[in-house]
Formats: sequence, C-alpha cells, structure tokens
Amino acid sequence: SSGVVQRSLIFSKSHLILSFLVFIWPGCGHFCVTTTCSDCAMKLDDLSDLVDAVAGCDPFSYSDPDSIICLQRIQNRLESILSNAVAAFDAGGEWASDGAKTSVAWISTRCHLPRAEARAQLRRGRALAGAPHVAQAFCEGTIGATQVDVLVRAQKTSEALFARDEATLVTYAKELKFTPFTQALAYWEQMADPNGAEQSDMERAARRDVYLFPSLDGMHLGKMTLDPISGVIVADELRRLEQELFDADWAKAKEGLGREPRIDELWRTPAQRRADALVEMATRSRTAPADGRRPEPLFTILVDYPTLHGRICELANGQVLSPGTALTQLDGASFERVVFAPSKRAECSVLSRFFTGATRRAIELRDRGCTHEYCEQSVDDCEIDHIVPYSQGGPTTQENGRVLCGFHNRLRNQGVEPPDGPEPPDGPEPPGR
Repeated sequence: SSGVVQRSLIFSKSHLILSFLVFIWPGCGHFCVTTTCSDCAMKLDDLSDLVDAVAGCDPFSYSDPDSIICLQRIQNRLESILSNAVAAFDAGGEWASDGAKTSVAWISTRCHLPRAEARAQLRRGRALAGAPHVAQAFCEGTIGATQVDVLVRAQKTSEALFARDEATLVTYAKELKFTPFTQALAYWEQMADPNGAEQSDMERAARRDVYLFPSLDGMHLGKMTLDPISGVIVADELRRLEQELFDADWAKAKEGLGREPRIDELWRTPAQRRADALVEMATRSRTAPADGRRPEPLFTILVDYPTLHGRICELANGQVLSPGTALTQLDGASFERVVFAPSKRAECSVLSRFFTGATRRAIELRDRGCTHEYCEQSVDDCEIDHIVPYSQGGPTTQENGRVLCGFHNRLRNQGVEPPDGPEPPDGPEPPGR
C-alpha cells in the first residue's frame, strides 16, 4: 500500500511539473512572453528543484502506466522549450562573444553534445516558427522530437501543401504508432510531389554500397547499404538460410541432450548463424550453374476495396515506394495482386482446422504483422489465429483470422485476450494498419 501512496504522490508531482511548464512558458514557442528574464531564471531554478524531488524518489514510485505517459509528455515539453530556446540563442548571437564560429559549435562544446544533436535542436527550433500546429502539439507534449523531425522533413516537400494539411498530419502523429505514421506521411509526400518522390527513390537506390575488406589480423570487416527492394531480397534470403541453420542446430542439440534444448545450449549464437548464412548464400551462388534458372522475387501489390480510388504502393513489409521504383523489376520478377472486397474472395473450406493457401496469404497481406496493440513482429515470424477459437465453432475464414506472433498467440491461449477483444471484425481491414 505504501508503494501505491508513493506512486500517487509522485504522479501528483509529475503533473505539478507539467503544470509548472505551462506557467513558465504559456505562449508555446514565445520565450519569456509574460515574464522578465530574471523571473524565468528563478522559475528554472524552481523547476530544477522539482526535478530533484522527482529524482529523489524510488523509481518504482513512478513505474505505473499513467506516470510513464506523464513523464514522456514532460520530456516532450522540455524538448520543445529547449528547441525554441536554442533557436533564440542562435538568433541572439551571444555565443559569438566566446569566439565560437556558430551556436552549434558553442552548444556542442559547452553542453558536451554531438554536433549532430546540437544541429538537430537548432533545426527543430527554427522550423517550429513556420509550423504552428506542430509547435503547439510539441509544446503540449502530445508528439515528441522524433515526430517533429519527420514532419519538418516533410514540410520541405511543399510548404504550401504542408500548411494546408499540417493539422491533419499532426493528428496522424498524435494518434498513430510511429511506423504507420511514417507510412501515412510517405504517401502524403508522394501525392504532394510525385516527381520528387520518384527522384528521391532513385537517389536512395544510388546510395547502395557494400564493402568487405580484410583487417590486419585477417578478419573481414564490412558494411552493407541497400535500397528497399534489394534490401528485402537479400534480407529474406539471409533470414531463410539462418532459419535452416537454426533448425539444424536445434536438432543437433536435442539429439545430444536427449531433450528440448535451451537457446543458450545451441553451439552457434544468432550472430554466428547470420554470418554462416551469408557464407552459405555465397557458396550456393558459386555452385549454381551460370545458365541456370534464376529465382524470381515475388512482388505483392496490395490493393483493398476502400482504397481502390486512392493511392497505395508498398511492399508486403510496409515499406512505401513510389510507383516507378518497381519498374526496374518488371522483367525479372513475379507480381501478385490481391483485392480485398466484401465478397468473391478465394477461400479454403471454412471447416478446415488450419489457415492455408489463398486464405492464409490474404490474411498475411492484410495484417502484415502481429495485430496485438503492443507488438510489431513481422508477419514472417507470426502465426494465423482464429479470433473466435476453432474449438468454439469459429470458421476458418478471412474475417475470423488474424496474425499473431507466437508469444501473443500463446498468451491468448492462456486466457489473455488481445485488446481488440474476441469478436471478429465485420470485414477485412485495409493494408497498413
């Protein structure tokens, strides 16, 4: 009970700090609007005392969900205040009296920050002046610095269109998880500047680079940078070979131990298996005949009924592409098209125990990953679960199927339902959930 009391006290202190921030800078981006500089200095001292009070408490006291959300929001607000202060500091020029060439150099030196972080703070503060909705949400703490940076980059696509749609884009930032938010923003950028989107994708492809060189002790060191399509091709094959090696390691350990092994009892680590999988990929490439049939990558074009009149162009893993990006693969790849509609779907028997064939593929493409609210596991590592359990008469249909990772599927089988509850949806959801 004392822990509950402590949590209640610290939550009140957190809200006190949040309210105190409003009192210090009520204007959101207008530094020292209603107070003198000396008053603000005093308030900073008071704020520091409040932070000291929070820091002096047992972390367990503010480890409840409400306090975590409140602390994150306070951090966002402080970053907003800092960004505006850095922009004002840069404009004021006081940094030059110390012989610094730029405000970034001064901040980097005096605050012991990487220059990239100091530049990001300045860039953020300057951009907020021309993005009132972004500035307001940042000041309120409902979006963080990462969302602000993404929105600021999108603003460069078209300032006029960004000003028109800024409120909507900020709403996306507030309501969506980060990955769906960046997908929505990528589509907005494509619609705002289609030619620029194509050019941007071509520039990304031009940045592809791989190097592998021997070090002085004979080890080979390398780095790999691939465009979205090439990256998926290589990553999927590497993952497939790594899984083969994992299965072999598991079988070997099980045979030697006479029981199911633990992960730490396998003779190779995951990093070692990835390295061996890369070697196996090269070995198989060397073994294959030069005139042999090349495997064709499969491109999945996702189209659902509500968005047939809109624009959607992304890989099955959610990576948004410009339409022209796929053109380079037309002569060496297979393409599949899946149309989600209320009827005329390919289904296996609704009495089947397992999701297979076209039904399974449709669910995989619809959900693209674990549908649990707190999970972002890729569909490649997930299972298809009956929303209404098969044992309770649930049919094996698209409407009654969903993607869950192994952990959340087992959790559901232990009686813990996902946040959406046990009822099946009325129909298939659009891609990009």
